[in-house]
Amino acid sequence: MRRIKGLRHRWLLNTLSVICALGLVCVLAVTAMFAAYYYSSMESDMRYRARTTTEFFADYLNQSYNQYYQSCITYAQTFEEKDRLELQFINAQGKIVASSHGNWAGESPTTGDIRDAIEKRSITPYYGRNPQTGERIFAVSSPMIYSNGEVIGVLRYVTSTRLLERQVTQIAFISLVALLGVVLVVVYSSNYYLRSIVVPLGQIIEKAQKITNGSYGIQIDTKYNDEIGELANAINEMSMKISENEKIQTEFISSLSHELRTPLTAITGWSETLLSSDNLDEDTSRGMKIIHKEAGRLTDMVISLLDFTRIQDDRMTLNMELTDIQAEFEDTVFMYGSRLAQDGIVIDYIENDQMIPEISCDGKRLRQVFLNILDNAAKHGGDGKKIEAEIFLRDDMVHITIRDYGPGIPEDELPLVKKKFYKGSSKARGTGIGLAVCDEILQMHGGSLELDNAPEGGTVVTISIPAVQ
Repeated sequence: MRRIKGLRHRWLLNTLSVICALGLVCVLAVTAMFAAYYYSSMESDMRYRARTTTEFFADYLNQSYNQYYQSCITYAQTFEEKDRLELQFINAQGKIVASSHGNWAGESPTTGDIRDAIEKRSITPYYGRNPQTGERIFAVSSPMIYSNGEVIGVLRYVTSTRLLERQVTQIAFISLVALLGVVLVVVYSSNYYLRSIVVPLGQIIEKAQKITNGSYGIQIDTKYNDEIGELANAINEMSMKISENEKIQTEFISSLSHELRTPLTAITGWSETLLSSDNLDEDTSRGMKIIHKEAGRLTDMVISLLDFTRIQDDRMTLNMELTDIQAEFEDTVFMYGSRLAQDGIVIDYIENDQMIPEISCDGKRLRQVFLNILDNAAKHGGDGKKIEAEIFLRDDMVHITIRDYGPGIPEDELPLVKKKFYKGSSKARGTGIGLAVCDEILQMHGGSLELDNAPEGGTVVTISIPAVQ
């Protein structure tokens, strides 16, 4: 299910990253739009106020300077919106003449809008920080032109942008909350949609893994008419075809094995009869021994094939009875050891003082397992000319280890050697089903078969059988 989780994670990550990116762009765009609208409206309002107030004072510009300044002071004192705006009258030298905040409202402003309004003789806005207080402000300066054409001062409206910035911040916050709501809706809907994909995919993967492990013919329930349903149908069809091919293969192997047993029995019997004769010359005797040996090897191969077909058809049974497993193993080792001694291979049986109790098992089948493992050790690790065998009791389990001193098994082949018909890179003769049969027999006993490479070289095979049934 790790891949399915990866699919869910990748889907949500990609979807949410796109949505969040687009959402943030939208939030910035909305915030910028409202900010531009608010600032534009404020500037338009301030320009309008400055223009209309300047036009109002145009009637006073014919008065003397003193009368004019007194009119400015009176107007500033009676200004009704002083709680949110400051009205300033500034002379041509940049000094405050009157302010709606009082005669001594503070230091004279030094922002560039005042100078530009005087020099350009037009209304000039300013947005920035107040040099005296550091507060962000918006100001509009309008030149006051005397009747002789001289600019005698500036009428200036000033307001703090704190309220406007708060409104813009609120809009940005509301937009982010809306974006979060959209993301939550997308996550919920995506999870619902992904669940409709992930759940059936998980079922398909589970059944596909069972098919991979040999459960051929297993079917996946198809409840969908989309691509997932088509995938399930394709896997079902593949499973059925593999099952049919497997059945045909098993039937062929079973039929062939039975057909081979009759001539092999005859060959083995006649070779034994001829070898018992004293009339054979040396070359004929050597040839008959080869025939007898190869016939025996073929017979063992046929027996393995027949056992394999029984396993495939669930026809293999065990004849369980109390058995001295230690004696069975020792007899097998000594019997097979004498045969291997002819090829220069020594079986070193490691004895110990443990008393291994009798266990309930099929002694004949376990002897078959022991012989097969020893034969494999001789075929694949015979170059080391030595095989070690040991039996001991540990944790209510009888453990049997058989180790050769050959080249070992490549690490990438270790998980595969127990699979049927798998031979890997080995050049030794065989059908590739011996270990598969051994593994099945041990599993039927509740035991296990493990293969590992020894640290000093060679292969170690560990057979484990429950001591208590």
